Amino acid sequence: MRHAFLAFERRMTAFSLFVACAMLIAAACLGLYQILARFVFEQPAEWSEVLIRFTLIWMVFMGAPTAFRQGAMVCVDLAHRLAGPIGKRVLDWIVAVAALVLIGFMIRYGFDYSYRARVQTISGLESLSMTWAYLAIPVGAIFCVFGVLGCLIDPRRHELDTSQ
Repeated sequence: MRHAFLAFERRMTAFSLFVACAMLIAAACLGLYQILARFVFEQPAEWSEVLIRFTLIWMVFMGAPTAFRQGAMVCVDLAHRLAGPIGKRVLDWIVAVAALVLIGFMIRYGFDYSYRARVQTISGLESLSMTWAYLAIPVGAIFCVFGVLGCLIDPRRHELDTSQ
C-alpha cells in the first residue's frame, strides 16, 4: 500500500511540476511577445500582461507540491537539527498536520471563491471568466496534499541533512 501510494504521489507531483514548468515557459514567451509588441511593433497587447500574471499564479500553485514533497516549504530547520529521531518524527507530524489544515482551507475556500468569480470576466480577456485564475488555488492545494503525505511517509531532506 505504501509503495503504491508513493508511486501515485510521484506521478502526481511530477505532473504538477510539469504544469508549473509549462506555465513558466508560457509566461516567458508571453513576456517576450509583450516586449516585441510594445517596443518593436509599437502596438501593445492588453491581454498579454494579464495572461502572464495568471500563468505565474498557476506556476506557483502547481510548483508548491514539489516543495512540500522535498520538505523545503514548511520546515523548522533548527528544531529539526536539534531533535533526536523521535523528535524529528513528531516535528514532521506537527508540520504535516499544520500544512494539511492550511491546505484544507485553501481547497474549501478556493473552490468557493472560484465559484463566486464565475460571473466576473478577466480585464483584457473578456471572453474568459476569473474562475480560471482562481482555480489555481484549490487545484494546486489538492496536489499539495499528495506532496505533504509523501513527505510524511518518505521524508527527503537532502539539503537539511547535508548542510553544515
